[in-house]
Amino acid sequence: MINKRIIAKLDVKNDALVKGIHLEGLRVLGSPKDFAEKYYNDGVDEIIYMDVVASLYGRNGLVTLVKETSKNIFVPLTVGGGIRSLEDVKELLASGADKVCINTAAVKTPSFISEIAEIYGSSTVVVAIEAINVDGEFQVFIDNGREYTGLNVLEWALKVESLGAGEILLTSVDQEGTGRGLDYELISEIQGKVSIPLVVHGGLGKMNDVFEAFSDHNLDAVCAASLFHYDAIKTLVGSRVMGNTSFLESKGTKSNLEALSIVELKLKLKSLGVRTR
Repeated sequence: MINKRIIAKLDVKNDALVKGIHLEGLRVLGSPKDFAEKYYNDGVDEIIYMDVVASLYGRNGLVTLVKETSKNIFVPLTVGGGIRSLEDVKELLASGADKVCINTAAVKTPSFISEIAEIYGSSTVVVAIEAINVDGEFQVFIDNGREYTGLNVLEWALKVESLGAGEILLTSVDQEGTGRGLDYELISEIQGKVSIPLVVHGGLGKMNDVFEAFSDHNLDAVCAASLFHYDAIKTLVGSRVMGNTSFLESKGTKSNLEALSIVELKLKLKSLGVRTR
């Protein structure tokens, strides 16, 4: 039996950890490095850093953060946002990233997927797919869910696999940040139709959401942000937590989020017969 993976996603804007809903309305939460270290110490299996303003600057701005993080964190680290060239990939991998995650560049230049895979191996390439339900059909979006591409989610997933991607990070923009649970209609569009690992993201708010993903839907990996941040802001103190954290306590969001550390999550999953790393 394959052990299930639990992945923490940290969105970064100008050196600060941020979080929003539907990939919009970003609020500053604190130091991404400190949150990442907490998740590592709590037993997270992997961490994803995503530069959410990279499109404004034309490149990923996380090199320094990746260097600092990789000194104290020894789980796979995926870095995405604004990666447009092999030189960007080389720099991030040399800084301590284990994988790179591409979205906009993959859509605009699909051959870029193959170029990275040929030089650094398929296991290095994660393609992010941001999906929105448009009139009953799941469509691919880029630029943090803002730009419509006209691509069908399943057709694009099959193409990125054929081009050499080693993994897909599938985000439901409709569910992202809400804590209302995963979008299984979206997931069913891809699950079982591609052979590469599928990491699902967007909507996890409670332990039962994670348990359902693993036990009822046989997913191999889930990726969460708000679920873990909601616990972290209650345990990290001082300068490591800053800015406007009140939206995690707001009506309509708080009721969907369960303050749960990764340690507690794994212990509960184990008690229910779910094997994690």
